[in-house]
Amino acid sequence: MNSSSPSYETLSNAAGIAGNLFAFVLFVSPIPTFRRIVRNKSTENFSGLPYIYALLNCLICFWYGLPCVSHGVILVATVNSVGALFQLMYIIIFIIHADRGKKLKMSGLLMMVFGIFAMIAFVSLQFLDPPTRQMLVGYLSVASLITMFASPLFIIVRTDKSLSTMVLWLPVQQAV
Repeated sequence: MNSSSPSYETLSNAAGIAGNLFAFVLFVSPIPTFRRIVRNKSTENFSGLPYIYALLNCLICFWYGLPCVSHGVILVATVNSVGALFQLMYIIIFIIHADRGKKLKMSGLLMMVFGIFAMIAFVSLQFLDPPTRQMLVGYLSVASLITMFASPLFIIVRTDKSLSTMVLWLPVQQAV
């Protein structure tokens, strides 16, 4: 099946729409956590880092999906623009309900994300030809995806003294 055949295009669009639906489910999955944050008016022991990583990932993938970087993958841009809005909303809620130290840290990280994204967009438009631009932004989007999906693992490591991780390790201790 070649890339110009009607069945390839249909399957490609179907896969893109299915991917968008799965991504949307991922984007709305933190809603219960943020309901709890708003209800308790506190971020408690939650970390905002996964949402920072997710925002950077959505912005880079959004950039990759735009026609000025890649042709024919507009669904990548649309789903990641929605994802970026969700992540930004989560981060704003987190900042509003965080203590002073977390507010400053999260605000600084948010500005850093926008700075990194602006730098990626500027450099890729001003200094790279279209094929190199697509390749570089593609590699950056893969790296940001790995970082985004790995970020909760760093939170688990940082909270290894909590009851929830002690319960997690209990079956491991029993097995040994």
